[in-house]
Amino acid sequence: MPLEPIRFLGTSAGVIVGGFVIINAVSSAIRFSLEGKQKKSGLACLACRGKGFYICKLCKGNATIKWSPLYDPVCINPCLCPTCDGNRVQRCLNCIGKEYC
Repeated sequence: MPLEPIRFLGTSAGVIVGGFVIINAVSSAIRFSLEGKQKKSGLACLACRGKGFYICKLCKGNATIKWSPLYDPVCINPCLCPTCDGNRVQRCLNCIGKEYC
């Protein structure tokens, strides 16, 4: 039974997987170094004032919204806010929570 095709497939798979791991490690290192430089020299975000979060704009910090499936409701149900999931704050959409622009 010839083992050369199996050995070739194993070696090829190892080279491909190793290449992906190395590319991922190098790109992560570059991203972290660039992000550190941007954080040092970047301006604080004006929308969240450098905090990364602000009060939810849908529920206005109440964690619930008034909802009814009918246009002219007889009964309005309080529901958990879908934007902040009840946390009362949402991630800044201007800086994506990085605290700088």
